[in-house]
Amino acid sequence: MRRHIFLRNYEAWGHLEMLLVSAVAAVLTIRLFLELTGYPQMGGAGLHIAHMLWGGLFMLTSIFILLSYLGKTFDRWAAIAGGLGFGIFIDEIGKFVTADNDYFFRPAVSLMYVCFVFLFLAMHAVHARPRYSQREYLMNALQKLEDLVMHDLDPDERRQVLALLKRSDPDDPLVRNLRQVLTQAQLVPPRRPGPSHRARRMLRRLYRRIAFLPQFPRIIILVFAVQLLLKLAYVSAIVFLAGFGGTAVSVKALFGWVIGRIENLTFADYAQLVSSLLSGFFVLLGVIAIRQSRARAFQLFEQSLLVSIFLTQVFSFYREQFFALIGLVFNIALLVITRYLQRQDRYGARGYRFSNLRDAELMQ
Repeated sequence: MRRHIFLRNYEAWGHLEMLLVSAVAAVLTIRLFLELTGYPQMGGAGLHIAHMLWGGLFMLTSIFILLSYLGKTFDRWAAIAGGLGFGIFIDEIGKFVTADNDYFFRPAVSLMYVCFVFLFLAMHAVHARPRYSQREYLMNALQKLEDLVMHDLDPDERRQVLALLKRSDPDDPLVRNLRQVLTQAQLVPPRRPGPSHRARRMLRRLYRRIAFLPQFPRIIILVFAVQLLLKLAYVSAIVFLAGFGGTAVSVKALFGWVIGRIENLTFADYAQLVSSLLSGFFVLLGVIAIRQSRARAFQLFEQSLLVSIFLTQVFSFYREQFFALIGLVFNIALLVITRYLQRQDRYGARGYRFSNLRDAELMQ
Protein backbone atom coordinates (compact mmCIF):
# COMPACT_ATOMS: atom_id res chain seq x y z
CA MET A 1 0.00 0.00 0.00
CA ARG A 2 1.44 3.36 -1.06
CA ARG A 3 2.15 5.73 1.81
CA HIS A 4 0.78 9.26 1.64
CA ILE A 5 3.41 11.61 3.03
CA PHE A 6 2.19 15.07 2.13
CA LEU A 7 -1.43 15.29 3.23
CA ARG A 8 -2.80 18.82 2.88
CA ASN A 9 -4.70 20.55 5.63
CA TYR A 10 -8.13 21.65 4.40
CA GLU A 11 -8.03 24.69 6.73
CA ALA A 12 -4.45 25.64 5.85
CA TRP A 13 -5.29 28.40 3.37
CA GLY A 14 -6.93 30.54 6.04
CA HIS A 15 -3.98 30.06 8.40
CA LEU A 16 -1.46 30.86 5.66
CA GLU A 17 -3.38 34.01 4.72
CA MET A 18 -3.22 35.05 8.37
CA LEU A 19 0.54 34.40 8.38
CA LEU A 20 1.01 36.53 5.25
CA VAL A 21 -1.13 39.39 6.54
CA SER A 22 0.68 39.33 9.89
CA ALA A 23 4.06 39.46 8.15
CA VAL A 24 3.08 42.45 6.02
CA ALA A 25 1.56 44.19 9.05
CA ALA A 26 4.80 43.64 11.01
CA VAL A 27 6.93 45.26 8.28
CA LEU A 28 4.64 48.28 7.95
CA THR A 29 4.38 48.73 11.72
CA ILE A 30 8.15 48.57 12.23
CA ARG A 31 8.87 51.02 9.41
CA LEU A 32 6.26 53.46 10.69
CA PHE A 33 7.51 53.19 14.28
CA LEU A 34 11.14 53.72 13.28
CA GLU A 35 10.21 56.70 11.10
CA LEU A 36 8.24 58.33 13.93
CA THR A 37 10.92 57.71 16.57
CA GLY A 38 13.94 58.64 14.49
CA TYR A 39 15.32 55.11 14.12
CA PRO A 40 16.51 54.47 17.70
CA GLN A 41 19.00 51.71 18.50
CA MET A 42 18.49 49.13 21.23
CA GLY A 43 21.70 48.56 23.10
CA GLY A 44 24.72 50.59 24.08
CA ALA A 45 28.49 50.60 24.48
CA GLY A 46 28.95 49.63 20.83
CA LEU A 47 26.19 47.01 20.89
CA HIS A 48 23.12 47.02 18.64
CA ILE A 49 20.32 44.49 19.17
CA ALA A 50 18.85 44.01 15.70
CA HIS A 51 15.08 43.54 15.67
CA MET A 52 15.67 40.53 13.43
CA LEU A 53 16.37 38.63 16.67
CA TRP A 54 12.85 39.40 17.87
CA GLY A 55 11.61 37.96 14.61
CA GLY A 56 13.44 34.74 15.35
CA LEU A 57 11.87 34.65 18.81
CA PHE A 58 8.37 35.00 17.35
CA MET A 59 9.04 32.25 14.79
CA LEU A 60 10.37 29.99 17.56
CA THR A 61 7.21 30.72 19.55
CA SER A 62 5.11 29.69 16.56
CA ILE A 63 6.97 26.40 16.21
CA PHE A 64 6.67 25.75 19.96
CA ILE A 65 2.89 26.30 19.84
CA LEU A 66 2.43 23.98 16.85
CA LEU A 67 4.49 21.20 18.44
CA SER A 68 2.95 21.53 21.89
CA TYR A 69 -0.82 22.00 21.52
CA LEU A 70 -3.75 20.68 19.50
CA GLY A 71 -6.69 22.62 18.11
CA LYS A 72 -7.66 25.23 15.54
CA THR A 73 -7.29 28.06 18.04
CA PHE A 74 -3.60 27.28 18.57
CA ASP A 75 -3.10 26.94 14.80
CA ARG A 76 -4.38 30.49 14.38
CA TRP A 77 -2.14 31.85 17.14
CA ALA A 78 0.84 30.03 15.65
CA ALA A 79 0.08 31.53 12.22
CA ILE A 80 -0.05 35.04 13.69
CA ALA A 81 3.15 34.58 15.70
CA GLY A 82 4.96 33.04 12.74
CA GLY A 83 3.82 35.82 10.41
CA LEU A 84 4.92 38.53 12.82
CA GLY A 85 8.28 36.83 13.24
CA PHE A 86 8.84 36.48 9.50
CA GLY A 87 7.87 40.12 8.91
CA ILE A 88 10.25 41.37 11.62
CA PHE A 89 12.99 39.14 10.19
CA ILE A 90 12.57 40.10 6.53
CA ASP A 91 12.43 43.82 7.38
CA GLU A 92 16.22 43.77 7.83
CA ILE A 93 16.90 42.18 4.44
CA GLY A 94 18.85 45.25 3.33
CA LYS A 95 21.54 44.52 5.91
CA PHE A 96 22.19 41.05 4.55
CA VAL A 97 22.33 41.71 0.81
CA THR A 98 24.79 44.61 1.05
CA ALA A 99 28.46 44.64 1.99
CA ASP A 100 28.02 47.62 4.32
CA ASN A 101 24.93 46.31 6.17
CA ASP A 102 22.72 49.07 4.76
CA TYR A 103 19.23 48.92 6.31
CA PHE A 104 18.15 51.71 3.91
CA PHE A 105 19.26 49.83 0.77
CA ARG A 106 16.86 51.20 -1.87
CA PRO A 107 15.82 47.86 -3.46
CA ALA A 108 15.11 46.37 0.01
CA VAL A 109 11.40 47.23 -0.15
CA SER A 110 11.09 45.56 -3.56
CA LEU A 111 12.96 42.51 -2.26
CA MET A 112 10.56 42.22 0.68
CA TYR A 113 7.62 42.50 -1.68
CA VAL A 114 9.10 39.77 -3.92
CA CYS A 115 9.49 37.52 -0.86
CA PHE A 116 5.82 38.02 0.00
CA VAL A 117 4.84 37.33 -3.61
CA PHE A 118 6.81 34.08 -3.62
CA LEU A 119 5.20 33.11 -0.31
CA PHE A 120 1.76 33.67 -1.83
CA LEU A 121 2.68 31.71 -4.97
CA ALA A 122 3.92 28.83 -2.81
CA MET A 123 0.60 28.86 -0.93
CA HIS A 124 -1.26 28.81 -4.22
CA ALA A 125 0.90 26.03 -5.69
CA VAL A 126 0.24 23.74 -2.73
CA HIS A 127 -3.45 24.43 -2.17
CA ALA A 128 -4.81 25.55 -5.55
CA ARG A 129 -5.61 22.06 -6.85
CA PRO A 130 -9.42 21.83 -6.83
CA ARG A 131 -9.59 18.22 -5.64
CA TYR A 132 -8.02 16.56 -2.65
CA SER A 133 -7.28 12.84 -2.49
CA GLN A 134 -9.65 10.50 -0.66
CA ARG A 135 -7.04 10.05 2.07
CA GLU A 136 -6.73 13.82 2.48
CA TYR A 137 -10.51 14.20 2.83
CA LEU A 138 -10.57 11.48 5.47
CA MET A 139 -7.68 12.97 7.45
CA ASN A 140 -9.31 16.39 7.43
CA ALA A 141 -12.61 14.88 8.58
CA LEU A 142 -10.78 13.31 11.51
CA GLN A 143 -9.18 16.64 12.34
CA LYS A 144 -12.55 18.41 12.35
CA LEU A 145 -13.89 15.87 14.83
CA GLU A 146 -11.98 17.64 17.57
CA ASP A 147 -15.15 19.71 18.06
CA LEU A 148 -17.02 16.49 18.82
CA VAL A 149 -14.47 15.55 21.48
CA MET A 150 -14.75 19.05 22.98
CA HIS A 151 -18.58 18.82 22.90
CA ASP A 152 -18.64 21.83 20.58
CA LEU A 153 -19.98 20.36 17.32
CA ASP A 154 -22.87 22.27 15.75
CA PRO A 155 -25.09 21.20 12.80
CA ASP A 156 -23.10 23.19 10.22
CA GLU A 157 -19.83 21.62 11.32
CA ARG A 158 -21.37 18.16 11.20
CA ARG A 159 -22.54 18.79 7.63
CA GLN A 160 -18.99 19.82 6.74
CA VAL A 161 -17.52 16.63 8.23
CA LEU A 162 -20.12 14.49 6.45
CA ALA A 163 -19.28 16.24 3.18
CA LEU A 164 -15.60 15.41 3.72
CA LEU A 165 -16.45 11.80 4.44
CA LYS A 166 -18.56 11.68 1.28
CA ARG A 167 -15.39 12.50 -0.65
CA SER A 168 -13.41 9.82 1.18
CA ASP A 169 -13.05 6.17 0.19
CA PRO A 170 -16.53 4.63 0.69
CA ASP A 171 -15.01 1.15 1.18
CA ASP A 172 -12.89 2.28 4.13
CA PRO A 173 -14.42 0.87 7.36
CA LEU A 174 -13.32 3.97 9.22
CA VAL A 175 -15.49 6.15 6.96
CA ARG A 176 -18.60 4.09 7.74
CA ASN A 177 -17.86 4.13 11.46
CA LEU A 178 -17.32 7.90 11.52
CA ARG A 179 -20.63 8.46 9.73
CA GLN A 180 -22.39 6.37 12.36
CA VAL A 181 -20.70 8.30 15.15
CA LEU A 182 -21.78 11.60 13.60
CA THR A 183 -25.42 10.53 13.29
CA GLN A 184 -25.46 9.79 17.03
CA ALA A 185 -23.40 12.82 18.08
CA GLN A 186 -24.81 15.33 20.53
CA LEU A 187 -24.83 18.73 18.88
CA VAL A 188 -24.70 22.20 20.31
CA PRO A 189 -27.07 24.94 19.05
CA PRO A 190 -25.89 26.74 15.91
CA ARG A 191 -23.65 29.69 16.61
CA ARG A 192 -24.99 33.16 16.03
CA PRO A 193 -23.54 34.64 12.84
CA GLY A 194 -20.58 36.88 13.58
CA PRO A 195 -19.98 40.33 12.08
CA SER A 196 -17.90 38.94 9.21
CA HIS A 197 -20.59 36.39 8.32
CA ARG A 198 -23.30 39.05 8.37
CA ALA A 199 -21.15 41.33 6.22
CA ARG A 200 -20.59 38.56 3.64
CA ARG A 201 -24.31 37.79 3.57
CA MET A 202 -25.12 41.45 3.06
CA LEU A 203 -22.58 41.67 0.22
CA ARG A 204 -24.09 38.62 -1.48
CA ARG A 205 -27.56 40.14 -1.35
CA LEU A 206 -26.27 43.46 -2.61
CA TYR A 207 -24.43 41.82 -5.50
CA ARG A 208 -27.47 39.77 -6.55
CA ARG A 209 -29.45 43.00 -6.79
CA ILE A 210 -26.75 44.83 -8.73
CA ALA A 211 -25.86 41.92 -11.04
CA PHE A 212 -29.30 41.90 -12.64
CA LEU A 213 -29.30 45.61 -13.42
CA PRO A 214 -29.11 46.35 -17.17
CA GLN A 215 -26.29 48.81 -16.48
CA PHE A 216 -24.13 46.26 -14.65
CA PRO A 217 -21.75 45.44 -17.58
CA ARG A 218 -21.26 49.16 -18.17
CA ILE A 219 -20.39 49.69 -14.51
CA ILE A 220 -17.74 46.95 -14.68
CA ILE A 221 -16.31 48.40 -17.90
CA LEU A 222 -16.21 51.89 -16.38
CA VAL A 223 -14.43 50.76 -13.19
CA PHE A 224 -11.67 48.94 -15.06
CA ALA A 225 -11.39 51.58 -17.75
CA VAL A 226 -10.89 54.28 -15.11
CA GLN A 227 -8.41 52.03 -13.30
CA LEU A 228 -6.50 51.54 -16.56
CA LEU A 229 -6.42 55.25 -17.39
CA LEU A 230 -5.23 56.17 -13.89
CA LYS A 231 -2.53 53.55 -14.00
CA LEU A 232 -1.22 54.58 -17.41
CA ALA A 233 -1.33 58.26 -16.46
CA TYR A 234 0.58 57.58 -13.25
CA VAL A 235 3.24 55.43 -14.91
CA SER A 236 3.62 57.87 -17.79
CA ALA A 237 4.10 60.76 -15.38
CA ILE A 238 6.70 58.87 -13.36
CA VAL A 239 8.58 57.40 -16.31
CA PHE A 240 8.46 60.24 -18.82
CA LEU A 241 7.74 63.52 -17.04
CA ALA A 242 9.53 63.16 -13.68
CA GLY A 243 11.90 66.07 -13.25
CA PHE A 244 10.56 68.07 -16.19
CA GLY A 245 9.43 70.90 -13.94
CA GLY A 246 6.21 72.90 -13.71
CA THR A 247 7.04 75.79 -16.03
CA ALA A 248 5.14 76.34 -19.26
CA VAL A 249 6.90 74.77 -22.25
CA SER A 250 6.23 74.35 -25.93
CA VAL A 251 4.98 71.13 -27.47
CA LYS A 252 8.28 70.77 -29.33
CA ALA A 253 10.28 71.06 -26.10
CA LEU A 254 8.00 68.58 -24.39
CA PHE A 255 8.36 66.12 -27.27
CA GLY A 256 12.13 66.46 -27.19
CA TRP A 257 12.18 65.87 -23.44
CA VAL A 258 10.08 62.71 -23.80
CA ILE A 259 12.39 61.35 -26.50
CA GLY A 260 15.37 62.03 -24.28
CA ARG A 261 13.71 60.30 -21.35
CA ILE A 262 12.99 57.22 -23.49
CA GLU A 263 16.66 56.99 -24.39
CA ASN A 264 17.63 57.19 -20.71
CA LEU A 265 15.05 54.81 -19.27
CA THR A 266 16.38 52.29 -16.78
CA PHE A 267 15.43 48.62 -16.66
CA ALA A 268 12.97 49.38 -13.85
CA ASP A 269 11.35 52.08 -15.99
CA TYR A 270 10.94 49.78 -18.96
CA ALA A 271 9.65 46.93 -16.81
CA GLN A 272 7.09 49.18 -15.12
CA LEU A 273 5.91 50.57 -18.44
CA VAL A 274 5.72 47.23 -20.29
CA SER A 275 3.93 45.45 -17.45
CA SER A 276 1.42 48.29 -17.22
CA LEU A 277 0.75 48.07 -20.95
CA LEU A 278 0.31 44.30 -20.64
CA SER A 279 -2.15 44.80 -17.79
CA GLY A 280 -4.02 47.34 -19.90
CA PHE A 281 -4.14 44.90 -22.82
CA PHE A 282 -6.00 42.37 -20.65
CA VAL A 283 -8.42 45.10 -19.56
CA LEU A 284 -9.09 45.96 -23.19
CA LEU A 285 -9.80 42.31 -24.01
CA GLY A 286 -12.13 42.10 -21.03
CA VAL A 287 -14.05 45.18 -22.13
CA ILE A 288 -14.49 43.63 -25.59
CA ALA A 289 -15.52 40.23 -24.19
CA ILE A 290 -18.01 41.35 -21.53
CA ARG A 291 -20.95 41.58 -23.95
CA GLN A 292 -20.49 37.97 -25.04
CA SER A 293 -19.39 36.37 -21.77
CA ARG A 294 -19.32 37.98 -18.36
CA ALA A 295 -17.31 35.05 -16.96
CA ARG A 296 -14.63 35.44 -19.65
CA ALA A 297 -14.45 39.19 -19.05
CA PHE A 298 -13.98 38.67 -15.31
CA GLN A 299 -11.14 36.23 -16.03
CA LEU A 300 -9.39 38.81 -18.23
CA PHE A 301 -9.88 41.55 -15.64
CA GLU A 302 -8.41 39.22 -13.02
CA GLN A 303 -5.39 38.52 -15.23
CA SER A 304 -4.89 42.25 -15.64
CA LEU A 305 -4.85 42.74 -11.88
CA LEU A 306 -2.49 39.81 -11.34
CA VAL A 307 -0.03 41.32 -13.81
CA SER A 308 -0.19 44.59 -11.89
CA ILE A 309 0.27 42.92 -8.51
CA PHE A 310 3.00 40.45 -9.44
CA LEU A 311 4.97 42.53 -11.96
CA THR A 312 4.21 46.25 -12.00
CA GLN A 313 4.12 46.63 -8.22
CA VAL A 314 7.59 45.12 -7.81
CA PHE A 315 9.11 48.03 -9.72
CA SER A 316 6.68 50.51 -8.19
CA PHE A 317 8.05 49.58 -4.76
CA TYR A 318 11.59 50.05 -6.08
CA ARG A 319 10.81 53.54 -7.39
CA GLU A 320 8.29 54.81 -4.86
CA GLN A 321 9.19 52.73 -1.79
CA PHE A 322 6.24 52.39 0.62
CA PHE A 323 4.15 54.98 -1.24
CA ALA A 324 3.48 52.19 -3.75
CA LEU A 325 1.22 50.64 -1.10
CA ILE A 326 -1.57 52.93 -2.29
CA GLY A 327 -1.62 51.31 -5.73
CA LEU A 328 -1.23 47.84 -4.24
CA VAL A 329 -4.21 48.27 -1.91
CA PHE A 330 -6.32 49.52 -4.82
CA ASN A 331 -5.35 46.54 -7.00
CA ILE A 332 -5.98 44.03 -4.23
CA ALA A 333 -9.39 45.56 -3.51
CA LEU A 334 -10.33 45.26 -7.18
CA LEU A 335 -9.02 41.68 -7.26
CA VAL A 336 -11.11 40.70 -4.23
CA ILE A 337 -14.22 42.24 -5.81
CA THR A 338 -13.55 40.55 -9.16
CA ARG A 339 -13.04 37.12 -7.61
CA TYR A 340 -16.12 37.60 -5.45
CA LEU A 341 -18.18 38.34 -8.57
CA GLN A 342 -16.73 35.28 -10.30
CA ARG A 343 -17.53 33.09 -7.31
CA GLN A 344 -21.09 34.32 -7.01
CA ASP A 345 -21.68 33.80 -10.74
CA ARG A 346 -20.22 30.30 -10.61
CA TYR A 347 -21.97 28.99 -7.52
CA GLY A 348 -24.96 31.32 -7.24
CA ALA A 349 -26.28 30.02 -10.55
CA ARG A 350 -26.29 26.51 -9.09
CA GLY A 351 -28.13 27.46 -5.94
CA TYR A 352 -25.13 27.36 -3.60
CA ARG A 353 -24.77 29.93 -0.82
CA PHE A 354 -21.34 29.47 0.69
CA SER A 355 -18.89 31.94 2.14
CA ASN A 356 -15.87 30.36 0.44
CA LEU A 357 -14.99 28.23 -2.55
CA ARG A 358 -13.79 25.28 -0.50
CA ASP A 359 -17.15 24.76 1.13
CA ALA A 360 -18.85 25.02 -2.26
CA GLU A 361 -16.41 22.52 -3.76
CA LEU A 362 -17.20 20.08 -0.97
CA MET A 363 -20.93 20.08 -1.62
CA GLN A 364 -20.81 19.59 -5.39
